[in-house]
Amino acid sequence: MEKKGVYDENKIEVLEGLEHVRLRPGMYIGSTDSRGLHHLVYEVVDNSIDEALAGYCKNIWVTINRDGSITVDDDGRGIPVGIHPKVGKPALEVALTMLHAGGKFGHGGYKVSGGLHGVGVSVVNALSEWLEVEVRREGSIFYQKYERGVPVTQVIKKGDAEGTGTKITFKPDKKIFEDTVFSADILTQRLREQAFLNKGIKIELVDSRTDKKSVFHYEGGIASFVKYLNRNKDVLHEEPIYMKSSREDMEVEVAVQYNDTYVETVLSFANNINTHEGGTHLSGFRTALTRSINDYARKTNLLKEQDANLSGEDVREGLTAVISVKLQNPQFEGQTKTKLGNSEVRGIVDSVVGEGISRFLEENPSTARIIVEKAIGAARAREAARKARELTRRKNALERTTLPGKLADCSERDPRLCELYLVEGDSAGGSAKQGRDRRIQAILPLRGKILNVEKARLDKILNNEEIRSIITAIGTGIGDEFDIEKLRYHKIILMADADVDGAHIRTLLLTFFYRYMQPLIEAEKVYIAQPPLFQVVLGKQEYYAYNEYELKQILDKLGKDREKAVVNRFKGLGEMDSEQLWETTMNPEKRTILKVSLEDAVAADEIFTILMGDRVEPRKQFIFEHAHEVVNLDI
Repeated sequence: MEKKGVYDENKIEVLEGLEHVRLRPGMYIGSTDSRGLHHLVYEVVDNSIDEALAGYCKNIWVTINRDGSITVDDDGRGIPVGIHPKVGKPALEVALTMLHAGGKFGHGGYKVSGGLHGVGVSVVNALSEWLEVEVRREGSIFYQKYERGVPVTQVIKKGDAEGTGTKITFKPDKKIFEDTVFSADILTQRLREQAFLNKGIKIELVDSRTDKKSVFHYEGGIASFVKYLNRNKDVLHEEPIYMKSSREDMEVEVAVQYNDTYVETVLSFANNINTHEGGTHLSGFRTALTRSINDYARKTNLLKEQDANLSGEDVREGLTAVISVKLQNPQFEGQTKTKLGNSEVRGIVDSVVGEGISRFLEENPSTARIIVEKAIGAARAREAARKARELTRRKNALERTTLPGKLADCSERDPRLCELYLVEGDSAGGSAKQGRDRRIQAILPLRGKILNVEKARLDKILNNEEIRSIITAIGTGIGDEFDIEKLRYHKIILMADADVDGAHIRTLLLTFFYRYMQPLIEAEKVYIAQPPLFQVVLGKQEYYAYNEYELKQILDKLGKDREKAVVNRFKGLGEMDSEQLWETTMNPEKRTILKVSLEDAVAADEIFTILMGDRVEPRKQFIFEHAHEVVNLDI
C-alpha cells in the first residue's frame, strides 16, 4: 500500500466511551474463555499490521512475559500523542480509553485495516488488570499506564527515543477471563498466518516462560503459505501458481498448488481476517477456476465433445489455495461475521484468477495435463459416488425401512433431544443397546475399523458399509449435499475403548467427520465419550476412576480400607455390563463427554494429513514431538 497523508491527532475519530465493555465483554471479543483471551493479543497485533499495510512498519515483536502479561512492540509511526482537537486530551489516551476511537474510522488514517471490528486496543485496555504503553515518536518516548481501562498516570515524556513505534504491555483481568494463561502454540498459528498474508513483514514471538523464540518472515507471502500447507503432501507441480493484481482500490492475491490427495484445502481472507464462511471472493475464485480448467481441457481435446463439463468439485480435488483480498470497506455477514459480502469483489477475483490460471495452463502444458487428468479421474469417481450415494439417501425422514438394520433408534422425534452413539464393537454395542435411555439415545454399533478416508476417493468411501450406515443414520448427507437441517441427532457421540485401537477408531471417525461433514464439528454436534479406566470394588461399593489421578484420590479417600479394595482396569467397553456402561458413560446426569471443536482449521488439516496420510516421516516426527503428552499408554 502506498504511503499517503499525515497520521496525527486529527486522524483519531471518537465515537463512544468504554463503560459497556467490562459489563458485556463477549460482545467485543466473542467470549471470555481461551479464545477471547488470545483475541486480545490479535487486536493489538492487528494495529501493528495496519501500520505495515500503510507502508510504515517492518517488524513486530510479541513477548509472553513470565508474570502472565504480553508485550507487543512495533516499528510503525507510533500512536499520535498531541492533544485531540475535539476531546482536549492526548490522542494516545483517547485511542486507549474510548471505544471506536482510532485511525480506522473516517478517512485519512488507514486506507485498509484488519482487526475484527476495529474495536482494537481500547477494549484490550478495558479488559486488562493493567496496561502500559510506550510510544516512540518525534524523538521522545511517551508513557502512560492504565488500570482496568482508567488512566493512572498522565502521558509522561520519559526520555529520548531512537526510531518510532508503539510498545504495549498488558495483563488480562482475572475478574473477566476464566483462564489467563497464554498458549504459545495458539499465538504461533495466528502470527504465522499474519506473516504469510503480509509479505515481507517480520514477526517475532518470544515465550519468556520457556525461552523459546520463533521468527515468521515470508518474502513469498501467500505462495509460501500454500507451500507450507502442502509440506506433508506430494505436490503435482513444484511452484504454486501465484496471481496478484490491484483494481478499483482493491488488492487481490491468490496462490494455488495441487497435490495428489483427494481433499481440497482453500483458505480465504479479507483484510487479513479469515473468512471461514467464504463469501464473494471465494465464489469468484471457484467460478474462474472451474471455467478456466474446462476451457483448457476442451481446447486441448482432453475433454471430448461427448464428455460433460468438469464440475467445481472435480477441479478442486487435491487443491490447496489461499485467496486474500484487501479492500477499503469490507462488509461482513454470516453467522459469525466471517463471510465477505461485497458484490464487486466477485467479478474482480473472477477476472484475476481466470487470467492467471489460463496463462499458467498455456505455459505449462505437462503440468496442465496432470491437473486436468486428475479432475477427469475425480469426475469418474463422482459419477460412481453418485450411484453409491443413492444407496445411502433416505427417501423420507420418518421412513424407518431406509435406516441401517443394526441401528437401534430412539423413540423421540425432536432431533434437539436425541443422541446417537457410534459404538466400537458388537459386544459393547449390545450392552449400550440394553443400558441406554431408549427415549433419547440411539445406538449404532460399528464392526471393526472404518475406512481411512484420507487415502480414498468418495466412490470408495461410499461403498464402505460402516460409513454408509453412519451417513444414513445421521441424515444430513455429505460434502456439497450436506444439509444440517436434516440432522436427526443433535449429539453424535463417539464411544470407543480407552486403548490404542480405540484411539485409532476415534481418529478414523474424526477424519471422516472433518473431511466430509465438517459443519457438524463447526456446529459442535460431535462428542467423544469418556469411559472409565478403573473400577474400585470394596465389598458392595463400586467407584469409577477416569484416570490415574482420580484412582489415587479414591484410594486415598478409602484410607485404611484401601488394602481390602480390588482395583480393576477396564481394557475395553465390552468388559462392562449394560448397567455399568449406563452409570459411567451414558447417563447424562453423571457422564463426562468431550465436545469436539474446530479452533484452527490449518492445524486440524495438518494433523489429519500427518496422522492419516501416506507419508511416514512427518508421522514419526509428530509422534516424537508429542510423546511426552501421552497420559494413558496401553502396552
